[in-house]
Amino acid sequence: MILDTLQCNKIKNIGMKILMVCKGNICRSPLAEGVLRELSTNNGLDWELDSAAIKAFHIGKAPDSRAIYTAEKHHIDISDHKCRLLTIEDFENFDIIYAMSQDILDFMQEMAPKNRHHKLKLLMSEVDPSISQDIPDPFHGEEKDFDYAYDLIVLACEKIIEKHIKDQ
Repeated sequence: MILDTLQCNKIKNIGMKILMVCKGNICRSPLAEGVLRELSTNNGLDWELDSAAIKAFHIGKAPDSRAIYTAEKHHIDISDHKCRLLTIEDFENFDIIYAMSQDILDFMQEMAPKNRHHKLKLLMSEVDPSISQDIPDPFHGEEKDFDYAYDLIVLACEKIIEKHIKDQ
């Protein structure tokens, strides 16, 4: 049986599950989830995307209004997101789990079973694997800090898409 290009692409994309993780799941990780969702959809990729927190500060709440505004400026809607806590099951259920900063990655490495450490990555390592660059938490900052975090997230998410398309 010969498959057309669209069918082949769908088969290649089945099972790609990506989780974005930050401290409270109200700023960086929902922005990263929203950006990657937009980019993956625009590139015909059928990925399952989610985000989570390592701290239970805001469970069940919507993203910070400044994060929602930052996303809206770029025609991305994250307003329906509800904050959730990272679970042990996430290490089994997701193919890649991105941390927004080194302290988040360190926490996940402590929490995750050793046989799942290969799934854990610093998001900015997609831009340059040779350096350990964080996406600064804009929570205590101003609009410009959210814009800066957004710009870094876009750079990393574009690299994720580029690498995936190149590897197909």
